[in-house]
Amino acid sequence: QVLLVESGGGSVQAGGSLRLSCAAIGYAYRGDSMAWFRQAPGKEREGVAAIDSNGITTYADSVKGRFTVSEDSAKNTLYLQMNSLKPEDTAMYYCAAAFLRVPSGLPALRGAYYNYWGQGTQVTVSS
Repeated sequence: QVLLVESGGGSVQAGGSLRLSCAAIGYAYRGDSMAWFRQAPGKEREGVAAIDSNGITTYADSVKGRFTVSEDSAKNTLYLQMNSLKPEDTAMYYCAAAFLRVPSGLPALRGAYYNYWGQGTQVTVSS
């Protein structure tokens, strides 16, 4: 069983930065991709950033150039560095892990490919 535990969320003013972490407990086999998703109230969940087992990253257009996804394999931890935050980035952010291969490119941001999900961490950006 895999447990994903997110942390690092909080409240920040527009233009600020936050770094989210996702500890993967029991995820001894790297599997394929890990990713960050977010969901704002009244909106559908959207993929934000993904990283595959080769370190190849994919970003949603809305965060490209501002967010960076990375991982520390030794610590089994996924990160999301978020800079130049905007009020529209306000959402619950979720970490997800896929056990099987995920297609490269934008399909890597589709939630259907991911088997394990964390409980989420809230990010609030004020103007």
